[in-house]
Amino acid sequence: MSSSPIERRDDGIELFPDLAARHDLGLNSHRRWFKRMLPRSLYGRSLLILILPLVLAQSIATWIFYDRHWETVARRLSSSVAADIALTLDSITIATSDQRREAIFQRADDDTQLAYAFRPGEALPKDMRQTDGSRIEDTLAHAVNERVGLPFAIGGEYEPRDILVSIQTDNGVLQVAIPRDRLFTPTTYIFIMWMVGSSLVLFAIALVFMRNQIKSLRRLAVAVDDFGKGRDVPNFKVEGATEVRQTGTAFLRMRDRIQRAIAQRTEMLAGVSHDLRTPLTRMRLALELQKDDPRAAELKADVAAMERMIQGYIDFARGEGSEQTRPVDLVALIRALVAGLGQTGAPVMTALPEECVLPLRPDAMHRCLGNLIANAQRHGRHVWVTVIEGKAQLEVLVDDDGPGIPPADREAVFRPFFRLDPSRNPETGGTGLGLAIARDVAHAHGGEIMLEDSPHGGLRARIRLPK
Repeated sequence: MSSSPIERRDDGIELFPDLAARHDLGLNSHRRWFKRMLPRSLYGRSLLILILPLVLAQSIATWIFYDRHWETVARRLSSSVAADIALTLDSITIATSDQRREAIFQRADDDTQLAYAFRPGEALPKDMRQTDGSRIEDTLAHAVNERVGLPFAIGGEYEPRDILVSIQTDNGVLQVAIPRDRLFTPTTYIFIMWMVGSSLVLFAIALVFMRNQIKSLRRLAVAVDDFGKGRDVPNFKVEGATEVRQTGTAFLRMRDRIQRAIAQRTEMLAGVSHDLRTPLTRMRLALELQKDDPRAAELKADVAAMERMIQGYIDFARGEGSEQTRPVDLVALIRALVAGLGQTGAPVMTALPEECVLPLRPDAMHRCLGNLIANAQRHGRHVWVTVIEGKAQLEVLVDDDGPGIPPADREAVFRPFFRLDPSRNPETGGTGLGLAIARDVAHAHGGEIMLEDSPHGGLRARIRLPK
């Protein structure tokens, strides 16, 4: 028989592999269950941190009060009632007549609120239990047993507000109706109501306080999210606790630095664009004057290729630029883009809703979608553009039936200047910036671009944009 391999844990305990896996699975499932029970928001967890110790402390205090105070008071009340019964029993033993006994009962009823009745010649059933098992009756039974010392039974058909005690004497059965008010103190209910009331008041105060604290944090989160999506946040105000104010101030400083960097880059690129285009324009004019030179056509093509490459580099480096976000109908933008393509390249088929308005930088999004559609037209015979609208986001799908891109290269093609075509020919492989520009624009809008297999056999570019 072969023995199973043994694994040794860090604490020195040896486990079989299947047992170790079950142990880890049990711990992980327990942790997942515990995490599912916890609130997910900071607001809920903060309230839990405040309320849970309060509830535990008050629960412990209630239990101590109920176990100690209530037990002591109930025992003393029951002992007092048992003492009154014992005193009445002693009194009726010396009664010389029924009238005398009734007078004693009447006097005891007036003084102690206990109603007495005597049944001469009767006896308690032998199988009758002393109590029905309730806590008050058990305490009373213990007191009666100590004070009276005679066979007795508690319970029977009587008023619900009273407890009937039947005591076996030498001459018959003495029945005592005891009001429950004499055996019970309302301080227990008062204490519990006070604890619950104070807990609700403290919970309401904590609720209002934490809501005001979390409100400023939520405003900061919304401002950061809007800025990450390329939207302007001019009315953001630093408020809240000290730590939240520090975070808000740091965000404003970061926003100003990023905006300054973008403005400086845009100004620099505008100057570079002008400086590069000026000599290229002079070269183009010089080539136009040399119509008879057979090399002029080749030089014109080189100049045009240089202009396209420079424009591609500038578009990539410009990124967001200074364009402001505004509500734009994405469907109308796509239709205008497709209509502008005309009959050149592979035909483009669309499946679009009536309209879809969301905050966009229209020129940047036009450049993003234009690069993706142009890339699909370059490699496929047909192109399909689809818009799928959801509650919190929408998706734009650009499909083609071309050769596609191997899965291993789908992330690399988003890197600047990366081309699958090793020839480095701009006419066939482009500048290697189209997909990089598209992802940069999508990220600036808080979205993402992914490349997948198309159901048409080629490549699918999926753009996800938040609403």
